[in-house]
Amino acid sequence: MVDPRWIPALGMEAAVVAILVWAIRRRDLAVATNAFAGALLVVTPFVAAPLLDAIGSQRPAIGPLLPSWIALASLLHAIGMLGVYESTWWWDHLTHTVSAALVAALVYGGAVVALGETTGATMSPRVITVTTTLLVGVLWEGLELLARAIGDRLDVEPVLVHYGWLDTALDLVFDVVGAVLVVAFDVRVFVPVGEALLGVG
Repeated sequence: MVDPRWIPALGMEAAVVAILVWAIRRRDLAVATNAFAGALLVVTPFVAAPLLDAIGSQRPAIGPLLPSWIALASLLHAIGMLGVYESTWWWDHLTHTVSAALVAALVYGGAVVALGETTGATMSPRVITVTTTLLVGVLWEGLELLARAIGDRLDVEPVLVHYGWLDTALDLVFDVVGAVLVVAFDVRVFVPVGEALLGVG
């Protein structure tokens, strides 16, 4: 019997896979690529755990929260690629906030373990979390630009869509919003993951 705590993750993963199948049948490369990447990310923690064992690192306990959060971010993005990004003005903002909060929660968990309660202006877990999340957001926006350039060069639909510089700026704003929410509410749910990865505890 499936643990009820895993039902949200399984349900959202199934929805992402359904979008992947639909996109493959429609030969929609952009949607299929993004749905495949999202579905793959959901199972990444389960693949990473035995790899950590193999290299002698402490194996983190994988509970339902991390896969569920990844699945939610992946599902929001996959649905957005179906045209919802264009038809619903706030969908992109929601997706960036949820995704950035996931990145921030993981970074914050590791930073708290590595730095403890450091309160320095530049080395506190909070500052590092917001800064790192913003940098990840900048990298993502760079990937969107690269995808568009490759799509234009090959005369194919890009797998990631760039909607203009105003959209880029708003994306980064909501990336910061996600990170600030994590540090403001002191979300430490991934501290055990940080302890395992850093060999602490």
